[in-house]
Amino acid sequence: MDLVGQVVTIAAVVIGALTTHLTNHLLERQRVRHVLLTRWDERKLETYAQYVDAVRTCIYSAVALYEARTGLARPIRPNDRLTEDLTDAEAARSRAFERVMLLAHEDVIEAAHEVNTATKAVDWRARGTTDGPLSEWRDLNREAFRAINAFHEAARADLGVLGTFQSADHSARALILPESRRESQPPATGE
Repeated sequence: MDLVGQVVTIAAVVIGALTTHLTNHLLERQRVRHVLLTRWDERKLETYAQYVDAVRTCIYSAVALYEARTGLARPIRPNDRLTEDLTDAEAARSRAFERVMLLAHEDVIEAAHEVNTATKAVDWRARGTTDGPLSEWRDLNREAFRAINAFHEAARADLGVLGTFQSADHSARALILPESRRESQPPATGE
């Protein structure tokens, strides 16, 4: 083989080796990026689920306290214990919200702020910090669940879940609060 043939062969081997190295490097980088995205998506999903669970626990605790405080239902525990349950639930919601703040896209964080605002209104009414008629209490709860549904939409978009969550249809199903005994009874006469 002449010198030119050897140089061409060596150049082809070098180019082939460099191409293989570059291709392997790019593929490995893409694999690592995919692993990191998958890991973060798993953590986000866990964080979002924990946050919604904490929010719902707050709402259920608030409902129990409100119904006991206003006489809508027989208390399952003394009011001071129900108040303590709500305080504990609020603390868990706050901790879960901090995790959302660390991991979420800004649209999800904004939706979580709306959830916090709506559920705080429910908490305050349950504690008696604010006052109003039963119909307003129901509206506060509906708004809280509307905000939760908006959070679901934002979280699904952040996680890349295809399709839409029919939040308007879901909220319209009136799964939030049953009719109360108080609304069906005639109003009590004044003193």
